[in-house]
Amino acid sequence: MEVAVPQQTPKRKWRRRALWSLGILIVLLLSALIAANVFLSRSLPETKGEVSLPGLLKPVTVVRDSRGVPHINATNEHDLYLAQGYVQAQDRLFQMDLSRRQASGRLSEVIGEKTVKNDKYFRTLGLRRAAEASYAEYTSEGKEALDVFAEGVNLYIDELKENGKWPVEFSLLGYEPERWTAVDSLTIGKYMAFDLGGNWEDQAFRQYLLQTFPKEKAYDLFPDYPKDAPYIISKEELDIEKSFASAVVPYEFNGSNNWVVSGSKTDSGKPLLADDPHLGLATPSVWYQMHLEAPTVNVSGVIFAGIPGIILGHNEKVAWGVTNTGPDVQDLFIEKRNPENEREFAFNDKWEKAEIVDEPIKVKDGKSLDYQVTVTRHGPVISEFAGKSGKDTVLALRWTALDPSAELEAVLNMNKAENWNDFEKALLKFETPAQNFVFASTDGTIAYKANGKIPIRKKGDSMLPVPGWTGEYEWKGYIPFDELPKTINPKEGFISTANNKVISDDYPYHISNNWAQPYRQMRIQEFLKANKKLTAEDMQTLQMDQVNLQAKEFAPRFLEVLKGSAGKQEEEALRILRKWNHIDSVDEAAPMIFNVWMRNIGDVLLKEEIPEETLNLFNGRRSAIDELLRRALDGKPGPWIEEGGGLEQVLAKSLQRTLAELEETQGNDIADWEWGDYHQVRFNHPLSSVTPLNYLFNSDGGVPVGGSSVTVQAAAFLEDGTVNHGGSWRFVMDLSDMSKAYHLVGPGQSGNVKSEWYHDQLDDWADGTYHQTVMNDPKGDKLTLKPVY
Repeated sequence: MEVAVPQQTPKRKWRRRALWSLGILIVLLLSALIAANVFLSRSLPETKGEVSLPGLLKPVTVVRDSRGVPHINATNEHDLYLAQGYVQAQDRLFQMDLSRRQASGRLSEVIGEKTVKNDKYFRTLGLRRAAEASYAEYTSEGKEALDVFAEGVNLYIDELKENGKWPVEFSLLGYEPERWTAVDSLTIGKYMAFDLGGNWEDQAFRQYLLQTFPKEKAYDLFPDYPKDAPYIISKEELDIEKSFASAVVPYEFNGSNNWVVSGSKTDSGKPLLADDPHLGLATPSVWYQMHLEAPTVNVSGVIFAGIPGIILGHNEKVAWGVTNTGPDVQDLFIEKRNPENEREFAFNDKWEKAEIVDEPIKVKDGKSLDYQVTVTRHGPVISEFAGKSGKDTVLALRWTALDPSAELEAVLNMNKAENWNDFEKALLKFETPAQNFVFASTDGTIAYKANGKIPIRKKGDSMLPVPGWTGEYEWKGYIPFDELPKTINPKEGFISTANNKVISDDYPYHISNNWAQPYRQMRIQEFLKANKKLTAEDMQTLQMDQVNLQAKEFAPRFLEVLKGSAGKQEEEALRILRKWNHIDSVDEAAPMIFNVWMRNIGDVLLKEEIPEETLNLFNGRRSAIDELLRRALDGKPGPWIEEGGGLEQVLAKSLQRTLAELEETQGNDIADWEWGDYHQVRFNHPLSSVTPLNYLFNSDGGVPVGGSSVTVQAAAFLEDGTVNHGGSWRFVMDLSDMSKAYHLVGPGQSGNVKSEWYHDQLDDWADGTYHQTVMNDPKGDKLTLKPVY
């Protein structure tokens, strides 16, 4: 008897083949993911065991604590700084290389054509040329620290050349870093002077206003009316709008908060110190936290990756922090070019030869560019990077940061200070950027000093570009060190700064035409005045404070202006604002409405008449808009408000624009809006702008965060709501116990995407969860660096 064998239908065969193919695809995908994970993980640095390092004199221990903070213990300073260079490179080598390339104008070598304009600008500024000139300013001890730090970085680079375990960014971009030098560290230091801003952009913007608008309308956006009739160069001679279209402008909100409280107002009876520098928020953080210990120094805090020492923090006797003073340390000089010789410029009825610097720019996958920089007696001709900016007239930049200086020597000396006298003496060499230093010591002293080189001008107040050919506007020196703004042990029992005006009207020297909006400083002082028996926990609470005093000033008055004239949708928004407590909470709609409204008020007033590239030069824009609104609310509207149709129309139009913009992403029901749905921090990696690398480097997505650009918890945002600027490092210390302090370094210590310390402080940054770093007997992974005998 034959048994019938069932035949497979074509449909069943297709299913089996499909399942088989799917299985193969899953296996291949898993294999690829495993291989990628192994590839990424192999670049993780050694944090345990032993590593032999040529150049060490004695063994060095490196303990990384639970937050990835390296505690380096050496028997001498030579080994300490060599180990610091090695360890920084372990965690941040790609960031270090990118930083020196950015500041040196060498990004195009590894990126390509996209960064040529950026490179031209930084070659023109000459930060690296200034760094090269600065090396000679250092003592033998300072040079030793810089040189052995570089040696430590190079030892790690040598390891990578041998084992091939490069950070993934180098593999993706297809290059290997060059050897590190002391000048690289100094160039990064000069870049921070650039990043903390200047005032030439505002000078150029005011010049544009006077060229383009009637005087009354131009002066309406000035911080103050000029005391003397300004020199105005015609648009035909110099077109500001076109000349600076590609300028790299530092972020408007680069500022900070810091304060120090006397023991008379604290629970411990010893001073408290708090500092949170406001810079760009990215992966990795601009700051790298470390603890350095040798017989001659024991200091803990943060440093810029690529630099030796600790720039902000504490040792066993003193603690310190900074905010940006923001002085006028730049001048644009209008130069007259010899029509018969483009390399000569007029000065006191003579033609002077300018220095012509060759700065060839290599371009990845492209042809190298022959590029030259013209440097007059006042500095580099910065309008020329955009091409021929005028007939016979150009602008040269005079800037303190382009002079030789020795800030990193000052840092190393600050690290060893035992009291205010030691610390102030160290500040003698901290010339640029000018910073507001707050200080506290275990002997109970609290102090403040606005420190740095701030020029004294023969004539003028740095409001506008000035003639460079007459000699009238030259710098005749700097504010004497002993006459810089300073306070020691004030009767109020505290000192605070938040980029606010730091001098009284009778101060004999000019410092700045622009100061930050006053709201952060007002709130800090309000809190400190109202409280006694303050603790470190109170300081953390204040650093995370979301009270919006700008809203408290303007929102009620806006509501009064629009009372009875708003449409249905606008009235719902005004109703929400009417009930608001003026706190930028993450779960409310009012902060979103108000903060976006304030941005749109500026846009309604300015954007239709001023090109966006030119508006980018307007660093004092937010403060200027506040002043326009104050005058209008007090019944004295200026030309910008009047020509906008009057205050009521400006407010109504900008509110309508705000609601229409937000409805597209948040929906039609305003009551359901929450600030945190829009206002989110991401800490973007430099390569995450390239899809699909964003999934690798920024897989976390956005994290909702409260605060805004005007709250003590600083969180400035882009037009899409992305928080890209704020407290890059938060630091609190009670000087009753110098062995520990509280820190936050968002998003984490490591630049390696597979490290447990890559984004482990991202949520902490948003919700204010600090970690404690100790100086005595730290626990964690231990790496021993051994000499090669």
